[in-house]
Amino acid sequence: MLINVDYALFHWINGLAEHLAFLNGLMRFMAQYAPYLYGVALLVYWFTFKMPNRMMVLEAILTVCIGFVISWGLGHLFYRDRPFVGHSVIQLIHHDANASFPSNHALGAFALASILWLHHQKYRVLWVILAVLISVSRVWTGVHYPSDILAGALIGAGCAVGIHTFIRSRKLPAIFIQAAIIFYENWEQKLGLKPAKQAKG
Repeated sequence: MLINVDYALFHWINGLAEHLAFLNGLMRFMAQYAPYLYGVALLVYWFTFKMPNRMMVLEAILTVCIGFVISWGLGHLFYRDRPFVGHSVIQLIHHDANASFPSNHALGAFALASILWLHHQKYRVLWVILAVLISVSRVWTGVHYPSDILAGALIGAGCAVGIHTFIRSRKLPAIFIQAAIIFYENWEQKLGLKPAKQAKG
């Protein structure tokens, strides 16, 4: 029953690629390139040279890494073909015929959007909206089922909340992360990568 609902929802969203074809270019961009915007954002936050931002970036990287490990395990335990393998779909982007469940794109997008939200960053609502658009685009372009997206989003957001809570509730992880950043910043100053004003501060 759930499988039938999942496919019916996939078929409806994927069918929009035919009925609303003028949006296909946007959906291709969202499905393939929009996730890199999160990487750009993390680089920007890192090179503000502020300790809270750098701690947030490391927290985000840790969250995504743990999420991908969970995804890798689930992908092997509950292997599922991509929609285009067993069905006739409107496939707008190329993709290898590997495991479809869960969606790593949805996982990464929601993990990073959740971290930015939990740290009360400016424009955090836009980052969540971007995560939703990326997720929908993966179904629209024919490479994921809706349930793949839902599972990825839940894993990503769940890992973000779990890691954030763990770091905030215990002193040792925060101290370790701060020590790692300070060690890095010492080398950063020696290499002249940190602005003089920031280094003096």
